[in-house]
Amino acid sequence: MSKGKLIILSGPSGAGKSTVVNKAIEKRGNICFSVSVTTRKPREGEIDGRDYFFIDADTYDRMLENNELLEHARYVNNCYGTPASFVNEKLEAGMNVVLDIEIQGAWQVKQKIPDAVTIFILPPSMALLEHRLKSRGTDSPEAVAARIERARQEIQEADFYDYLIVNRDVDLAADQLLAILDAEHCRFQRSVCDRVLSNEACDDLL
Repeated sequence: MSKGKLIILSGPSGAGKSTVVNKAIEKRGNICFSVSVTTRKPREGEIDGRDYFFIDADTYDRMLENNELLEHARYVNNCYGTPASFVNEKLEAGMNVVLDIEIQGAWQVKQKIPDAVTIFILPPSMALLEHRLKSRGTDSPEAVAARIERARQEIQEADFYDYLIVNRDVDLAADQLLAILDAEHCRFQRSVCDRVLSNEACDDLL
């Protein structure tokens, strides 16, 4: 079985990142979200190992010290990170693993795994992004304004990403994500050519 690809997915809050990935997963089964570790307590309905790996502060500090996290961050006195062991296990099993992380975390991972594929998702316009955030009904007007300002900053900082998807339509955006995956799996590999020349069978790359 060929190894999966690590996909770093970023974009402003409200751009529809999770919706696009979930639609791509419906279309093709060899894609999964990475599961992060966190020191915060589980919320109602959350399941350990599905939503997060819920750990205590000592375990988190040990993982950080042993370089077991691909990226890490602290938000509102809670710690979060991407466990390298989970990601590597899925990749070796042929799964394409999606990290839904912010730009700072994306930069951390890209330094450790240079061949990770970076994709930035945008809404069609800032006006539509503001409409989506207001429609959620979960943020105050001040919080929405702060998210819009942060979105502007993120767009300015995202110039190192490999691909850009404008989420005008979820199905189309999911198809574009899958097309990027196909293209990445078909990148020229000298090792594959050598195997063909030696009459050694090659696994399907896709």
